[in-house]
Amino acid sequence: MPDQALRRRAAHLRGHRAEWLAMAALLLKGYWPMERRVSFAGGEIDLIVRRPRTIVFVEVKARSSLDDARVAIDAAKRRRFSRAVRAWIGRNPWCAGMTLRADAVFVGPGEWPAHLPDVFTIEGL
Repeated sequence: MPDQALRRRAAHLRGHRAEWLAMAALLLKGYWPMERRVSFAGGEIDLIVRRPRTIVFVEVKARSSLDDARVAIDAAKRRRFSRAVRAWIGRNPWCAGMTLRADAVFVGPGEWPAHLPDVFTIEGL
């Protein structure tokens, strides 16, 4: 297997692991899992969780340091993420009237995931 394919595979596995760690951290905070790895309209939502009147769309970033993870959510990523959220909302009209929020969970090696609520505004809502 070429080096590039090995790196892609390793990154893919690191992403899955980070999402499971993020979900564990959110479960301990009282969030209920709804969906994982949702793709709509050219964007992806890593996790969708909820509390009684709040739906939370979560971007998970795993990097070699938490600081690197924090800067990984750029404007283009926010646009794609927001587009996917709007498409998800369009397919789930039952969530009308609920609080909708975009959170991030940053995962670094050897550290507990850092959850940042309301990390950016969902564009177009």
